[in-house]
Amino acid sequence: MDAVPGTRADPSESPSPATLPRRVHAGYALGSLATGAFGTVPGLVLLPYLTDTLGVAAGLAALLVLLPKAWDVLVNPVAGRISDRTRSRWGARRPYLLGGGLALAVLFAAIFAAPFPPGPAAAGYVALAFLLTATAFAFFQVPYVAMPAELTDDYAERTRLMTWRVAVLALAILVSGALAPVVVAAGGDGVSGHRWLGLFVAVLIAVGAVGAFRGTRSAPAGTVLASEPSLRAQLAVAAANRPFRLLLVCFVVQAAGIATVLAGVAYFAEHVLRDPETGATLLFACFVGPALLVMPLWSRAGARLGKPRAFAVASLIFAGGALALAAAPVLPAPAVYLVVAMIGCGYAGQQVFGMAMLPDCIGYDTARTGRRQAGVFTGVWTAGETFGLALGPGIYGLVLQLSGYVSSSTGQAAAQSGTARAGVLVGFTVLPALLVGLALLAMRGYDLTPERLAAASAAEPER
Repeated sequence: MDAVPGTRADPSESPSPATLPRRVHAGYALGSLATGAFGTVPGLVLLPYLTDTLGVAAGLAALLVLLPKAWDVLVNPVAGRISDRTRSRWGARRPYLLGGGLALAVLFAAIFAAPFPPGPAAAGYVALAFLLTATAFAFFQVPYVAMPAELTDDYAERTRLMTWRVAVLALAILVSGALAPVVVAAGGDGVSGHRWLGLFVAVLIAVGAVGAFRGTRSAPAGTVLASEPSLRAQLAVAAANRPFRLLLVCFVVQAAGIATVLAGVAYFAEHVLRDPETGATLLFACFVGPALLVMPLWSRAGARLGKPRAFAVASLIFAGGALALAAAPVLPAPAVYLVVAMIGCGYAGQQVFGMAMLPDCIGYDTARTGRRQAGVFTGVWTAGETFGLALGPGIYGLVLQLSGYVSSSTGQAAAQSGTARAGVLVGFTVLPALLVGLALLAMRGYDLTPERLAAASAAEPER
């Protein structure tokens, strides 16, 4: 497998078909087992693992969770450029699905291996292992997210492809997130339980990576066109793409809001619902389960309203549900879980339409410039998304620190003051509602419609 400069495709190479085979939809979607598990479990478990098992102060724990994933802001664009310039018998992207995915699985298990007793060495080890895992994830995720722009040029087919992907993503979040507390408890809680959790998630990641690699073996690879000669030039091109820029800003801020919800699940179940045994699992089941059911509805909404409007509707459903959840202390438990289900329905739509608009932005750039550089765009995208997902737990940890949350090294949460419990609640409800809702302001100028995309495709590329 050689990394060489991009060259214009052979004119005889056939374009990707408009409608993809069902096996390609399913095969590509399997990769979301890996992205869903890695995107969910660290945000759900790592902060409580540091504060309530390793005894790390909440503020320092937030920093340890944030910095390794913030590293991806630098790594992801590089991974995108490397995959753009890769030539192999498996295509430009698929080698990284296998190599990056298997490395991700091994390193994820290592995060929770706990070779040191609770203390500074243990905290430093987790930070280093998490940094290496985030690097492996970059080399899996960026090529994976770049593929839809090259699998099909059809505007509607990309939505169908993303519907499959988000359905599997929701399933991955449900399985990994809902079962994470169960696996930890079955493994004996504390360090031992988290070791079993690391192995469990590693298996999910490996299955997703191998499944996506094998499932896309018959998929069209797309054309490989000339790209900008340097990473700096490519990043400048991405910044000049206005629809992409607006979508990116919105999605990153919303990712931070979503991540605060993930980071707060265990704390909310323990200190607000007073149900540490089953609360986290039920919250996740209610969050993700309905999402699997509403996928067809969101697909129809996108066809009727258009992707940007449907994305805005989904975001407002999420934000409204999160804000309503602030009343959880006075609501009966069934009402709390119903509101969480509402939030999950909004989350499903956000993911479908955000990821369906991304390849449109990439296709718009290709039509406008005559250069296919999906890896660079998705590298910038995943760097921003990863930073947002890392920022969420960091913000939540800071809220805990400011509200006086008390850490523990026993594997069980310590008793908390009323102020600390209020911090748990606000960080889980009001804060994500504001982040997700206000982020829509960035989308006011987004105007990449099917007509504009078709017009750009028909025009002569810029030189």
